[in-house]
Amino acid sequence: MSLENVRKYLMKYGKSEEIILFDQSSATVKEAAADLNTEEGRIAKTMSFLLSSGPIVIVAAGDEKIDNRKFKDTFHEKAKMIGPDQVEELTGHPVGGVCPFAVKEGVKVYLDESLKRFDYVYPAAGTPRSAIKLTISELERVSECDGWIDVTKLPDPA
Repeated sequence: MSLENVRKYLMKYGKSEEIILFDQSSATVKEAAADLNTEEGRIAKTMSFLLSSGPIVIVAAGDEKIDNRKFKDTFHEKAKMIGPDQVEELTGHPVGGVCPFAVKEGVKVYLDESLKRFDYVYPAAGTPRSAIKLTISELERVSECDGWIDVTKLPDPA
């Protein structure tokens, strides 16, 4: 159902036929990067959080992680990810397929500044076996985002 909702949503932007479907899972950044033969940073991972005002999704570069201090400075609350048992109910998409398109009414969509270092990225398209290639300006327009934020950091090298 989620894929069909995304396909219908993307139709109004002329992008519904650009969804890429995989035979195997692309639910993790590592899997998606391998499936697409691209670097992990270009995988636009969509993370879901629960604020006191309701659910939000944040789209960030796949090689970045949430910086708890930046998150709290931005939203004035601690970062609380939505549990896997509630993700689909609150966002409209299953774990591994959460994307910034066709989210449930009231879910705010934010794009993280980490995406801006790329000319194009690959967010999921509503299932753990899908993606779509979008330029950053297309992602901004098609996601109908509530704004750009800076809440990530590159992980410390091991």
